[in-house]
Order: sequence, then C-alpha cells, then structure tokens
Amino acid sequence: MLLSMAFIFVLGFILSALFQKIRLPGLLGMMIAGMVLGPYGLNLLSQDLLNISNDLRKIALIIILIRAGLSLDIHDLKVVGLPAFLMSFIPATFEILAFTFLSPFFFNMTYLEGAILGTVIAAVSPAVIVPRMLTMLEKNQGTSKKIPQLIMASASVDDIFVITLFTGFMATAQGKAMAIPIGLQVVISIVSAITVGILSGYLLGHLFKKFKRRESIQVLLLLSLSFILVALEKYYLISGLLAIMIMAMTYLKKDPKGAYLLKSKFSNLWVGGELMLFALVGAAVPLASLKTIGFTGFIIITLALVARIIGVAISLRPTLFNKKEKLFCIFAFMPKATVQAALAPLPLVAGLAIGQTVLSLGVLSIFLTAPIGAILIDRLKGKFLDKDPY
Repeated sequence: MLLSMAFIFVLGFILSALFQKIRLPGLLGMMIAGMVLGPYGLNLLSQDLLNISNDLRKIALIIILIRAGLSLDIHDLKVVGLPAFLMSFIPATFEILAFTFLSPFFFNMTYLEGAILGTVIAAVSPAVIVPRMLTMLEKNQGTSKKIPQLIMASASVDDIFVITLFTGFMATAQGKAMAIPIGLQVVISIVSAITVGILSGYLLGHLFKKFKRRESIQVLLLLSLSFILVALEKYYLISGLLAIMIMAMTYLKKDPKGAYLLKSKFSNLWVGGELMLFALVGAAVPLASLKTIGFTGFIIITLALVARIIGVAISLRPTLFNKKEKLFCIFAFMPKATVQAALAPLPLVAGLAIGQTVLSLGVLSIFLTAPIGAILIDRLKGKFLDKDPY
C-alpha cells in the first residue's frame, strides 16, 4: 500500500504541475494519474489501498470542509441567507426533475429509475468548488457581495439534499418501506447537523483553552471530532459533513485568532489531501463503461445542466448581482466529481436493471463537468467579479 501511495503522489504531482503549466486545473492531472495507476489502467494500486479509498476520499473532503468553515463568517451567511437557502435545493431539484422526465424517453427507464439517475448526477462537488472559493476569499474576489461564501455554503447543503433523496429513491426501488418521508429526512438531517455542529464548535473552544500554543494537538482533536460526526450518520439522521462545517464556523466566531492559525495548518494538509482525493476518484472511474451510452448520454446530461442553470438563475433573483456575477455563479455550481464517484456504482451493486447505465452516465458527468467547471471558475473569476479593495 505504501508503494501505491508513493506512485499516486509522484505521478499526481507531476501531472498536476504539467496541467497547470498549460493553464488547466491541476485536479485534471490528478484524476488522470489515478486512472493510469488504477484497476482500469495499469493496475499498480494495491487492493488494500482501494479497499479504503472511500474513507481516504472522505478524510480529504473533511479537511477541505474544515478549512472552509474556518473561513466562513456567520455574519456573511446572514447577508446571503435567502439566496444561499434557495441555491441549496432549487438547482438540484430542477436537474433531478429533468433526469426523471427525460430518462424514460432516452433510456426507456421508469420515472423512479430516472429519479435515481438524477440524484446520482445532480450533486455538485465541494472538493472542486470549495478550494477555489477559498482562493477567492484570500484574494478578495467577489467578497463585497459575498459570492464565494454563498457558493461554498449552498454547495455543501446541496450534497446533503441530493444524497438523502438518493437513499430514499433507492429504498423505494428495492421495495423497502420508509419510516420517515424523504422530505422530512432532509429537514431533520440539516437541523440536527446545525445543532450538533454549534455544540461541537463550543466544545472545541473549551478544549482548545487547555491546549494553547499546541496547534498540532488542536488539529488532531478537530479531526477526531470530525470523524465522530461523520460516524454518527450510521446511527442518526444527521449530515456529518455539514455538521463539520458548522462546527468550524462556530469556532471561528468564538476564537477568530485561533481559527486563523488552524486554517493555515489545514491549508497545508489539503496539499496532500487534494491529490489523494482526485487520484482515487480517477482510479474509481471505469472508462470502458462509457461505451454503453455514447452521444445519448452527452445529450441528456447537457439538457439536465440547462435545467440546473435555470434553477441557479431563479435562486439568484433575490440578489443584487449583475449579469456577469450571476453567470459566474452558474458556472461555479456546475462541477461534479466526488459524490458521483461514490454513488454511481451503487445501483449496479444493488442489482438494479439500470445499474450499468447509471454508472456510465455518472462517469461521463465527471468528465464533462469537473474539468470544464474548474476551468471556467479559474478563468472567469478575475474577469466577471470585482475585487474588494478591503
């Protein structure tokens, strides 16, 4: 396993640097490194590493969400409250509905099967979006209208909303009775995450008083508490990832100076976490599956993205953003990667007839949206957004 990790880091860093040289996102090089090394490429990664790849990807995601929470001022979220709330579910709902009603026409699926496909593909990727929004915060790009804060917050809740729907639709397809309606599950998951996150943030503040000037211990405590929050998802209706972000935001409010010091530590951790995350996403992508859908897959994903764009435009109506700022938000809310890599194989594993089609479309959605979305964010943030002089 150690040799496999060495392969990932060396090839990942090399390809990432090469792609950045030609002004393409480094994450594209990282994903290609994983594809080359993974079981669908040269098969140089040990099975032990692949067996824990889901956990490693989640750890990387936890690191970036902690970093995001330590950068998000609660006051800023109050300013963008309604648009952030609308962005959390309206774009995803529009995209899921598009797949639900188009899938019977394109792939002869039932509406329920189309809804499952929609929930696999509709979630945006915090791993692609959040690091770019954090860079914008550091450079004061779009911060006068709180655009990075809006996108970071809504992208995180978007995932919770979509994953909860996916779980409910899958249970229905497999004939399992649901004790709690899907809509109520979403509400409970979010409310419990906010509550537990706030309490955890205050607990962190209390613990860190005993470990002043020992930032390495603080990092370990913060990660340990984050792992516990994620583990709670197995036993309770709670979004561990949202709770982690809320916890970090609460600690920022309680101790801004301490949060600033910890943020720099997690920025350093993300260097390795990002590479491992996207390389393992690439390793999980079976390219051969793309042969089963062809041009039809491209068409349905494009049409569903149009529906998402309409949803984003509606969500931004309460804002004072100009046309360029709204267009930037539309592009920023496009990339998909981590959720699709995790969910796309599950219908096939569960034995559903649509399993192979869902897997293929999930893979295609990553290749269409992750690099294009990342490129558009990187290229347009300086052109479409004003730089706050403060």
